Amino acid sequence: MRNLHIKTFGCQMNVYDSARMADLLAPLGYRSVDDPAGADMVILNTCHIREKAAEKVYSDLGRLRLDKQAAARDGRRMVLVVAGCVAQAEGAEILRRAPHVDLVVGPQTYARLPDLLDRVGRTAGERVATEFPVMPKFDLLPEPRADGPSAFLSVQEGCDRFCAFCVVPYTRGAEYSRPAAEVMADARALLAQGVREITLVGQNVNAYHGAPGGLGDLLRELASLDGMDRLRYTTSHPADMDDGLIAAHREVPQLMPFLHLPAQSGSDRVLRAMNRRHTADDYRRLVDRLRAARPDLALSSDFITGFPGETEAEFQATLDLVAEIGFAQAYSFKFSARPGTPAATLPDQVADAVAGERLSRLQDRLNADQEAFNRACVGRVLPVLLDRAGRHPGQLVGRSPHMQAVHVAAGAARPGDLVDLKIVAAHPNSLAGVAVAAPARACA
Repeated sequence: MRNLHIKTFGCQMNVYDSARMADLLAPLGYRSVDDPAGADMVILNTCHIREKAAEKVYSDLGRLRLDKQAAARDGRRMVLVVAGCVAQAEGAEILRRAPHVDLVVGPQTYARLPDLLDRVGRTAGERVATEFPVMPKFDLLPEPRADGPSAFLSVQEGCDRFCAFCVVPYTRGAEYSRPAAEVMADARALLAQGVREITLVGQNVNAYHGAPGGLGDLLRELASLDGMDRLRYTTSHPADMDDGLIAAHREVPQLMPFLHLPAQSGSDRVLRAMNRRHTADDYRRLVDRLRAARPDLALSSDFITGFPGETEAEFQATLDLVAEIGFAQAYSFKFSARPGTPAATLPDQVADAVAGERLSRLQDRLNADQEAFNRACVGRVLPVLLDRAGRHPGQLVGRSPHMQAVHVAAGAARPGDLVDLKIVAAHPNSLAGVAVAAPARACA
């Protein structure tokens, strides 16, 4: 056996891709390990959404150079691979800045990883593979392997929305939807391995068109499979939330009452400059429709502060939207100018200190709302899918229907059990529960 260490940056799609790279390498004798120092191969699966994410990769490559040198002194060869969106965007630059990297592979070409590694091992040939192949990469991937009761399943990739701040259309390419039959086959394989919850992932997952009725129909088909206890999907664009998908939130009991629906801003002018193709009121009306379909729905979102030209009044519009909607959780960031995107060259770039101060105020509000949502769960009984060991002996951790982490003393329970827990304490980022035999109720 050879040791494989994969470090994943960024989104759920990268988590899925990392797992699939491990699947590709398993037949070659690679097993996953936590420590890169003793690994025979290290893969950095990278994210290019923000500048800091990209720079972290180069920082890691500096440390890994020392590990690679130490391996050589011990008579071992460490193969170093950079994958993902930084690889796609900066392939040649990576080799220039870090010549000790053996292979750079983009998110559309990692399915060729075994062949590419063989070539690198035998010759001084291809070291950068970042083309967009005609054949979908999914056709080259093996059957997925499960690692616990929850699994990601990629159904859609790429994005045609071209938000002004986003590199995804350039690093992941045009939207592609996997045929429903392929998705169903992968889902059956995961369920046969003991998976009870599947999260459908895609850069713009609700633009899925591999089934006649889109993502809503696919969710209905998946819900019909034996053993499918829970379904989720991420990440969504408000402009692609159609009637059938909204109805699925009402009609599919396996679809969990949690939705990540990025708003990005509460200002219509900023949203136009972002090329988001929705207004703040569009977002409000959509949330009203979703909550009418599923009253216990918990919402998550993304927000950017300091987008070029953002005024204090426009930032206040974002705070107003946050106050009105009430998010169970959210992700927020300062604007990061990504090379090659339209926003990078817009006039009136906001000073970093101003963007940072606004981010601090926004995060204070979002954190307060998340803590309030968690506190509202205390005293309620929630069904929790236990999926991993906790930090303390005898403790297990799982996810509530609303995606909160819930800690419980294990007792007779095991990872993979779906148990009713009475919530006895709320923390900023998690809940604590005790096992009970009672019907579950939602927090909302």
